[in-house]
Amino acid sequence: MTQSAATTTATAELTTTGSSTADRSAPTALVVLGHHRADSLSAHIAGRAVDRLTAAGYTIDFLDLQAENFDPRMTVADQPEWGNRDKVYSPTAEAHMRRMLAADVMVVVFPVYWQSVPALLKGWIDAVWNYGFAYGRSKPRLAGKRILWLGLAGATADDAIIPGMQQLLEAQLNEGLAYYSGFADSRVGLLPDAEEQPQSLDAEGNLVIGEAISGDARTTHYAAFDAKAEAFVDDLLAAELVNV
Repeated sequence: MTQSAATTTATAELTTTGSSTADRSAPTALVVLGHHRADSLSAHIAGRAVDRLTAAGYTIDFLDLQAENFDPRMTVADQPEWGNRDKVYSPTAEAHMRRMLAADVMVVVFPVYWQSVPALLKGWIDAVWNYGFAYGRSKPRLAGKRILWLGLAGATADDAIIPGMQQLLEAQLNEGLAYYSGFADSRVGLLPDAEEQPQSLDAEGNLVIGEAISGDARTTHYAAFDAKAEAFVDDLLAAELVNV
């Protein structure tokens, strides 16, 4: 699904500036978009997260990995050196590390590919969440931060694969990544029903593609989709208030 030109323009403006013009004394939220298209549903949901966080008083740093020409391929400059946890990595990785350090809250938006994150986002994790920065210290430099992973899935909400997909993403992102990086709160917000044409498997394993939704039904469908994504953001912020 693609969104309107207005949404695309708003996303581009955030990408160009790198952050909002809100009060710098306000808490900062780093919103990371891990999709290659600015007119994608993922980009739209990232924009909704920005709106929600802005309304809650956060200064926004918007990191569109594709728009900022992030190269997900590992390089020697960003390869960990196990005997040197103070290694200075590539200028790009170091700049992204500083943006993570400056953020109080992070929201990462991505399409679910093969029950995992896409290569664009995985490469960012490998290069930026690196040894000596995200892990490898008695007290992680990211200790105490909070993160929400918003994953958009083409599978329908009633597909039997959804519970397993949720568990896999939580194991990878919450336990295998955020836990070792010292995050105080890491949660996965899975958003099924991202496709306009519902996709499922029949009893014999054949792919079944339903009719595309349109008109009022489409409007209602994606309004509910937006509301679910916003609720995940709201829940993260509400938990922060409770923990304080």
